[in-house]
Amino acid sequence: MESETGAGEAGLLSKARDGDLDAFDTLVRAHSAAVYRVALRLLGDAGDAEDAAQEAFLQAWRSLRRFRGDSSFATWMYRIVTNRCLNALRARRETAPLEDEGASPAPGPEQVVVARSEFAVLRQAIDDLTPGQRAALVLREFEGCTYEEIAEILDLSVPAVKSRLHRARVEVLDAMQGVR
Repeated sequence: MESETGAGEAGLLSKARDGDLDAFDTLVRAHSAAVYRVALRLLGDAGDAEDAAQEAFLQAWRSLRRFRGDSSFATWMYRIVTNRCLNALRARRETAPLEDEGASPAPGPEQVVVARSEFAVLRQAIDDLTPGQRAALVLREFEGCTYEEIAEILDLSVPAVKSRLHRARVEVLDAMQGVR
């Protein structure tokens, strides 16, 4: 039995496929934060992430009639934005660092220095991953996607996703060994 949210989204998708811009706008508003978050974590630059998210929604609008509904709209959007970001990362020679999402409230000066140092090492470790490893790690650890969803988004088998995640985690952990 489909939930009200699922039924509502299915109705919006149907209307959007028929050219209803308001229905598509509702879908965009519902998914824009998550799509932007994935782009930001993959690209590490707010401006680039905003561009990638906008381009992903534009591509979705243009391709909406071909969306079969085999997966959720969210999974489909993750796939589109992830592919856009991977293409952008491949085009770059260097990756920009991920932005600091803020420190915990009122730490002491020593804690600030240690936390910034640890965060910088973690950020660099993630930046140093291959684009495919980074995408798998971001989708799993930051977005909470299942292995099956990641496989669909990245067009890989589940074992390949698990392998990329394992290698990514090992590399990040190795980079973090010297921190403490």
